[in-house]
Amino acid sequence: MSKSKQSNHESTEEKKARSFHIVKLLKKEFPHAVTALHHANAFQLLIATILSAQCTDERVNMVVPGLFKKYRTVKAFANASQAELEQDIRSTGFFRMKSKSIIGCSKALLEHFGGEVPQTIDDLVTLPGVGRKTANVVLGQVFGIASGVVVDTHVFRLSQRLGFSSSDTAEKIEIDLMNLFPKKYWIDLGSILILHGRKTCAARSPKCEDCVLNQLCPSAEEFLATKRRS
Repeated sequence: MSKSKQSNHESTEEKKARSFHIVKLLKKEFPHAVTALHHANAFQLLIATILSAQCTDERVNMVVPGLFKKYRTVKAFANASQAELEQDIRSTGFFRMKSKSIIGCSKALLEHFGGEVPQTIDDLVTLPGVGRKTANVVLGQVFGIASGVVVDTHVFRLSQRLGFSSSDTAEKIEIDLMNLFPKKYWIDLGSILILHGRKTCAARSPKCEDCVLNQLCPSAEEFLATKRRS
């Protein structure tokens, strides 16, 4: 596909064809794309995803084994001392806010949902500390429910670079992705874009020369030209 097909002037059908080709290539590169966060059930993934805000999955995965051994149930988290929980999760950053969210979320689950993680996005986003990204992670990865597209920093960046969206907020980018791709793509889309962002399309130094998408990406030519000049 020529670069002109990737410009802002490409038709809707050309954009969809290019986008579907991109997803096909990424699914081939990452055939088993799932969340990297360690968890045994929906509640553990909910907690792990809250902890992952502004933190790497690797760091979260170092913290959660001991955390889930110490706090084995929703009730245990709900009754936790905030000061103690803060120390338990300190290394994930923003520990005061996260501990408050985790305790509040656990209490809300007990009070409104019988201690069970609800399976609708409308219910999930009523929980303290849970936004659409966290809700989409849990619903997609645990329950196989395509409620939307996970938009983290990687998905945000790649959606703009790949020409999927020109929007400037996670909420608007999610809407653009949901409009661009059929629902059957939604769960895998977030996962493969995250993996591609980590492996190849880094924020500061994307490896465009090694990228399987460099002939389909509107941003690749500019990045490659910059590297040639440096």
